[in-house]
Amino acid sequence: MRITIALLLGSILVLPFVALGRLNAATAGSVDAASARDDDPAKSTETAETDKTPKQDETPKQDVSAKDRKKEPPVNDDAKAKTTYSRSGYDVTPLSRAKVEELAKKLDPETYRITQKAGTEPAFCGTLLDNKKDGVYCCVVCGLPLFSSSHKFNSGTGWPSFFQPFDRDHVGGRQDNAHGMERVEIFCERCTAHLGHVFDDGPKPTGLRFCLNGAALKFYGKDEVRPPESMPATTTAETAYFGGGCFWGIEHYFQQAPGVITADSGYMQGSSDKPDYKEVCDQDSVPASRRPEGYRPHAEVVKVVFDPKVISYRDLLRGFFEMHDPTQMNRQGPDYGTQYRSGLYTTSDAQLADAKAFVAELAAKNLFNGRRIVTEIEPAKAFHAAEDYHQDYLEKHPDRGCHIGKPWWLARAKAPADASR
Repeated sequence: MRITIALLLGSILVLPFVALGRLNAATAGSVDAASARDDDPAKSTETAETDKTPKQDETPKQDVSAKDRKKEPPVNDDAKAKTTYSRSGYDVTPLSRAKVEELAKKLDPETYRITQKAGTEPAFCGTLLDNKKDGVYCCVVCGLPLFSSSHKFNSGTGWPSFFQPFDRDHVGGRQDNAHGMERVEIFCERCTAHLGHVFDDGPKPTGLRFCLNGAALKFYGKDEVRPPESMPATTTAETAYFGGGCFWGIEHYFQQAPGVITADSGYMQGSSDKPDYKEVCDQDSVPASRRPEGYRPHAEVVKVVFDPKVISYRDLLRGFFEMHDPTQMNRQGPDYGTQYRSGLYTTSDAQLADAKAFVAELAAKNLFNGRRIVTEIEPAKAFHAAEDYHQDYLEKHPDRGCHIGKPWWLARAKAPADASR
């Protein structure tokens, strides 16, 4: 059974982690509590040593047979497959079998055995085990960043260890019953190269230990120039901001839209230059006499970075208006207050024109039983990212929900259409 590391990480929040088979009881929407980025603030690392004795995580010089690896990760055999981006903006579209074979031919025999045949290097023999430099550990086959030095720690097992991946979209997992053990194998999501295994005996904040074969990694110091395949995708990405009530649900659904690279929750359009959640929640209770001249409250918004070659701004608008009720003034469902107002905050003249035209078309079609659309449309001001616990909230807490409708990309409606169709 294949499972994403997002689910694997999130599962520790709701049940003990032993092996992948134990994860079936976990909710499929669970994800890790902190996504790794180049600028991730986690700094606990090389000093987080443990007193564990080396355990038989893997058996050196033995390859894993196909029958013991429950399900192979998908490989892209369609040259026209849709491009997929990770949350940190990397192209993680699965490589074709032919491309993987081409890249693998460049590997030395030992690295080929480890990455292509699920082999294992002997403990305490890898060149990266004691590496304490700042930088990024990339896949030796395809170059995708997999782990960051800021998440590395000394596990005492003899293999490079990390408590979370560089980006949870970059590392996949699957059940591995080889050698009479129940384990979770980890692999590169782009080229499926075998990396090692993950266990539940790591340090905080995840409690996980990603046990890596050093031969599967290529390290780049923080000042080294990485090749194009190890850098974020170069796209004509655009940014747009949407306010539709509580940002939890809006963010969650935008993250699932085709062509959306990232979707992050935050605050904007208000007067305060350093808003936090408490301030935003209390802003309507501040007496007018205590507010500065020209004061304006913030709105909860979602910052959406998208590839217009895959999804247009108008397609995003269609989904946005399917998610919320634009006729409710300063509220959505049970949530009341100016922070929950409906708003479109644009980053270009073209977006501003499209937003106004789209809303006018909706109003002309009288889709809301005569109720007036109150969505404010204006150029975007400074965006302030919300606290970490708000990001990916519904994935971290699948038992929670928001009172919003499903957009066309989830409702499996017809192909994207303009509001005038």
